[in-house]
Amino acid sequence: MVGYDDDQGFDGAFRKRRPRPVTDYGSSMIQWTRQRRPAWKGSTHYEQERPSISYILDMLPSMARLDNPAESIPTRFLHQSLGKSKKPVTIVRWMPEGRRLLAGVHNGEFMLWNGMSFNFETVTAMGSSSLRTAEWSNKQDWLIAANDEGTIFYLQPTLNMTHQFKAHDSPIRDLAFSPTDTKFVSASDDNTLKIWDFTSSTNESTFKDHGWDVKAVDWHPQKGLVVSGSKDHSVRLWDPRTCRNLTTLHGHKNAISTVSFSRLRPQLLGTAARDGQSRIFDLRMMRDVAILRGHEKGVTSLAWHPIHPAIISTGGEQGDLHTYNLTEANTPPGIATATISPYNTPDPKSAAPQSIYPAHKITYAHESSIWSLSWHPLGHILATGSNDHYVRFWSRSQPGDPQKCFKDKYHLGEEGAEAQGTYDRKARAREAKEEEEQELEDEAEGLEDRTNANRNQVNIPGLPGLPGLAQPSGTAPIPGVTTAMPAGFHIPLSNPNEMAHRPGNAAPSFGQFPPLPPADPAQLARLLHQQNQGRPLSSSGINTHTQFALPPPGTLPPNIDLSQFHIPTGYAPPLPPSMNIGASGPPPLSSIPGLGDSASIPGLGAPPTSMSAAAAMADPRLNGGVRSRAPLPSQSDGFKAEQAQGRFRIAR
Repeated sequence: MVGYDDDQGFDGAFRKRRPRPVTDYGSSMIQWTRQRRPAWKGSTHYEQERPSISYILDMLPSMARLDNPAESIPTRFLHQSLGKSKKPVTIVRWMPEGRRLLAGVHNGEFMLWNGMSFNFETVTAMGSSSLRTAEWSNKQDWLIAANDEGTIFYLQPTLNMTHQFKAHDSPIRDLAFSPTDTKFVSASDDNTLKIWDFTSSTNESTFKDHGWDVKAVDWHPQKGLVVSGSKDHSVRLWDPRTCRNLTTLHGHKNAISTVSFSRLRPQLLGTAARDGQSRIFDLRMMRDVAILRGHEKGVTSLAWHPIHPAIISTGGEQGDLHTYNLTEANTPPGIATATISPYNTPDPKSAAPQSIYPAHKITYAHESSIWSLSWHPLGHILATGSNDHYVRFWSRSQPGDPQKCFKDKYHLGEEGAEAQGTYDRKARAREAKEEEEQELEDEAEGLEDRTNANRNQVNIPGLPGLPGLAQPSGTAPIPGVTTAMPAGFHIPLSNPNEMAHRPGNAAPSFGQFPPLPPADPAQLARLLHQQNQGRPLSSSGINTHTQFALPPPGTLPPNIDLSQFHIPTGYAPPLPPSMNIGASGPPPLSSIPGLGDSASIPGLGAPPTSMSAAAAMADPRLNGGVRSRAPLPSQSDGFKAEQAQGRFRIAR
């Protein structure tokens, strides 16, 4: 769904901004929730999508098509986001709820992008050094990040940094949590890996068997097993309790760039290296069972699909994005490679690894190396961060639009797309400028909102000790409250002549109340004696019952003569008993001096008549005296009528 964002310019006039694509997965999730069946029944009972735009309404999320992983392959470009800093993007990680994308850039900032409209939201600085890695805990309640200075940061889901410490003397390349989230491991360019206690941030053990920079590390999602990849071309599996090297996996001929266990099939391990290949290892046989080919240069990033265990995406040094389906070899014609999986051979341990080619590749996804990949938790969007300063979002193609997305500049290049008529250099340059201006406006608005939120904190005087409520400085406290009144506050005076009795006609002093009216001590003692008369006293002489009982409504305490009290000027005396508000409600207007019935007041007519209780209960529009809306008409009959006439599934 694409819409225009209306905004006001500096002259106050509304202007139209260029359309911003919005990807809303709510409708497909609701439709799948209503129609879903047990997973073992497959997806044949769902409405099959056809090549027509009208079937966009029938698109279902990835978890509805578990038996058809090809539908979750990202082939369509959604949006690209460019930060104000214009620095290489080294990390992209989706937030746990999937509503925002966290991007770490080369200048040490975390930028937050909206996951539906892809606009900028906020930025958080983590120092001046480049951020290299960030990982969520398994419970997704903590985020740890590291930079080139060897510092590790603890962040909450709100991006509030709670702790940081120096872990390595060289840049930290990767981090990974243990299955219990109590420990994590760090890989650094100082040739070591260290295991840390998350609570105390203490180093428990160090692994030193690698002979060169350690570029990648991952912890098995279920077992006490750590895998690490180094610049020495080796992939090592080791025990985190004893730091003993269990085995070394060979096969790559260049530096290892990333290693990752599959969260859906933990026996599979994916590795990527600078030799242009990615390999899938089976831990049960301790060997590689598949080689992912297709990259002409080194592979810099790798990510497993969160829903389909057979889908894996890789990013290359040239900016190409490949997606593989492990259940299909996709061997190009004229290439003789092993197309049979070792699992289908009589001797799987000695059979040659299967060569798998990409099910789909986006050759010009970025202009430079793709440093990081991250799948949306629902599996419908893939985010990529590159050295060309852009964060780009990719999704599956829509029904009825499979050819257009394959003919854009990301698949064919600028020259090829221009030859196909799907790309215009001049128009694209203008659109790129508008996109950059729009991103700068969004970032400026986000920063302004954060500044105003921090600046406009409400300070309520007289309420000390509450979080976020500061006490004004340089003011006198209020008796009994120990805080001050705001500047410029004056107690209203009902008698203007009181100003003449003040020295110099000055207003009441700042932060002070007028003195209490004087009273006769004998009169007060007699009043207290009458209130406590006839009530038992405790051993200390204090009345065990309520000391000050309230008088009946509409009356004053007995034996009180108001003439004996000196009421200062400006204070009105208490209302007479006839005008006090009792249990029967407020007095009528006619009882107030100077006001007759409501009809005599200009602008006020007769008061409306109220409905009786019996009439309210009898009114069908009222549910027990409470107004309720009539039920909406059912739409099931209308749908059935449309289906009977054959208008419900015809392509528009």
